[in-house]
Amino acid sequence: MRWVRFSKDNTTSYGSLNGDAITEISGEPWGKATPTGRTLALSEVKLEVPVIPRTFYCAGINYAAHIREMAHKRGVEPVFPEKADIGYRANNALIAHNENVVIPRDAPPKVNYEGELVVIIGKQVKHLTEANAMSCVFGYTIGNDVSERTWQRGDRTFWRGKNTDTFKPMGPWIETDVDLDAMETVVSVNGKEDLRFKTNDMIFGIAHYIAAMTQYLTLYPGDVIWMGTDGTSPDLVDGDVVEVELTGIGVLRNPFVREKA
Repeated sequence: MRWVRFSKDNTTSYGSLNGDAITEISGEPWGKATPTGRTLALSEVKLEVPVIPRTFYCAGINYAAHIREMAHKRGVEPVFPEKADIGYRANNALIAHNENVVIPRDAPPKVNYEGELVVIIGKQVKHLTEANAMSCVFGYTIGNDVSERTWQRGDRTFWRGKNTDTFKPMGPWIETDVDLDAMETVVSVNGKEDLRFKTNDMIFGIAHYIAAMTQYLTLYPGDVIWMGTDGTSPDLVDGDVVEVELTGIGVLRNPFVREKA
């Protein structure tokens, strides 16, 4: 099933999406929700970020090619992780499908995309194992972990390089029924394919991450885990448009604009 979070007449709601028709609900799709009786056309509404997470988690370096290529750019030997490594991102950076990524006026010219699978948690859990970890997953969406690499290398906490306003596009919706093994991530810049990789070709998979995290952290409904990316990105400039497609989910599209002086 496909779920959208949308705004209409200054009200934000969830609804199930079937073709171009949205059946509105009250509440959240992973909680106590009831149909309102209202149906709207997709063209009538503004799509919002699919969920505002209680906690915004992100997997550390989790694809082999990405590690090799980033190491090559820095002129160092690649170092592969020995265990799942989790980090955090900031909700202020979230924007929706078709909204602008704003490059700060003083940002160095090393702004890159990172197309990622986003896991959405559907229930409160702790102390899961790899065998039952997927039981807490409600669905999936698409993320673009925009990064300014000069700031990322220079700021110990990544506060600017990863968490600048608008640097985390997410959407356009939540898909609950996917085939992870068949899924591909395809990133296009200005309509031209730039990167393609097998989405599930991770060093550590979703179940491994959830099991490791929940030994120490409680996951709550609406939490998200961004699962990392493969490959590397060109340096993006004012006017570029990035589309991140995850086959079986959809396409997340965002223009990039540089802040005016």
